[in-house]
Amino acid sequence: MDFVGIIVLAIFILMVLVSSIRIVNEYERGVVFRLGRYVGVRGPGLILLIPFIERMVKVELRVVTMDVPQQECITMDTVTVKVDAVVYFRVMKPESAVLNVEQYMRATSLLCQTTLRNVVGQSDLEDLLGHRDKVNEKLQVMIDEGTEPWGIKVSMVEVRDVQLPETMQRAMAAQAEAERERRAKIVHADGEAQAAEKLAEAARIISGQPQAMQLRYLQTLITISTEKTNTIVFPLPIDLIMPLLNKPSEGQKK
Repeated sequence: MDFVGIIVLAIFILMVLVSSIRIVNEYERGVVFRLGRYVGVRGPGLILLIPFIERMVKVELRVVTMDVPQQECITMDTVTVKVDAVVYFRVMKPESAVLNVEQYMRATSLLCQTTLRNVVGQSDLEDLLGHRDKVNEKLQVMIDEGTEPWGIKVSMVEVRDVQLPETMQRAMAAQAEAERERRAKIVHADGEAQAAEKLAEAARIISGQPQAMQLRYLQTLITISTEKTNTIVFPLPIDLIMPLLNKPSEGQKK
């Protein structure tokens, strides 16, 4: 064999060796097929394959964060909303993710979209806005059941944003304003009722001591006198001047 033939043979052997060596990272697993037949999962580390007979498909085991595109849905109470979400999942069985479904990432994304539309369609707007944790839990259970045959575990689903039509936003704002006014009127009415109770209690106390009314008048007069005013109009009780009016009459009788 001449020198050129030796070089060609060496290059061929080197190419065969390179094609048979695979490196699988710690967060990956390799699903190996031999002549098209599944033979097992290998990795992590250095993997040797039989050239031209075995091939390997890498599957990542880390948690995948997937954005669910915005979906236009109609709630149970016939309100059109736009909802998007985020899904956290990971592959638990690499062989199932390769053997049981084609392109498991795309299949999971489409399943999340259809499940999101179905769950929103079965929920009221109040649940979607005020009880989002229940909607998230329902989404997680349904998507996890759908992806279980694919060896995928869905750990969390979060509804990220809910967009309402402008007419519905104005209606909800008007409702919230009316609710605030109702609460304000109730608080004002409660204050008036409590003030009336205190005034009634004070009237009962003063009625038992007539001198207390005169002291109250004098206290009010002192309070008014501290204000910057030139004229003070103040009612004078008749009881205060009756003694002055009665003394001269008694002297005249004597």
